[in-house]
Amino acid sequence: MKLIDKVALITGGNSGIGKATAILFAREGAKICLTGRNETRCKKVIEEIKEGGGQAIYVIADVRSSAECQKTVETTMKAFGQLDILFNNAGVYFPNNAIDCSEEEWNLTIDINLKGTFLMSKFALPHMVAQKSGVIINNGSGWGIVGGNEGVSYCASKGGVVIMTKAMAIDHATQGIRVNCLCPGDVKTPMLDEDARMRGMTWEEYHKQDVDQRPMGRMGTPEEIAKAALFLASDDSSFMTGANLVIDGGGTAD
Repeated sequence: MKLIDKVALITGGNSGIGKATAILFAREGAKICLTGRNETRCKKVIEEIKEGGGQAIYVIADVRSSAECQKTVETTMKAFGQLDILFNNAGVYFPNNAIDCSEEEWNLTIDINLKGTFLMSKFALPHMVAQKSGVIINNGSGWGIVGGNEGVSYCASKGGVVIMTKAMAIDHATQGIRVNCLCPGDVKTPMLDEDARMRGMTWEEYHKQDVDQRPMGRMGTPEEIAKAALFLASDDSSFMTGANLVIDGGGTAD
């Protein structure tokens, strides 16, 4: 197991990529604290981890709130006494261009995707600095590198995450902390179901349009992204920091 005696805090850990990562990290020996805003889903993930013999807790928290981010980190420290891995995974997406994107949608996207990543890191980093080790994984996107249609606020937020990752990596490298960014392409998660609905498309129409444009001809799975997160969280990537790990079926190569 690759994460024995490690403690991982995962935001947006109650569905999709966050859920798959929490379950995989627990299977690899990590103790887990996950956050989310849906308590029913959080409890289900915790139950699944415990049924597999793992240790896990959850905190209902909104990453837009400084106080709630601080509370989440403090709860993790109180429960497990350390914090080794932070996976900033919580995110939202609204399909709109700059004309149609409302100020409310813009603020919500930036606050959750970008500000939330900053706030969780802000409160996790002092503990990592004190123990002279730690890993932060930020969930970016292929659209944070190349941009995409009808996603102006999402692309702006994820582009910010990509560059913020590099800045944090430089700032904290000498303190024993590695900071890297995952950049997934489209992955079969509830977020894509909602995207299809907001675009007025059936799932079949949405899926066909997506896979027709992707060199590998399919979407990714949460489990595939979780395996990439495990690579960044473990010593397998011990000489990596400030990097963007793209897992998108060739989307950004096309």
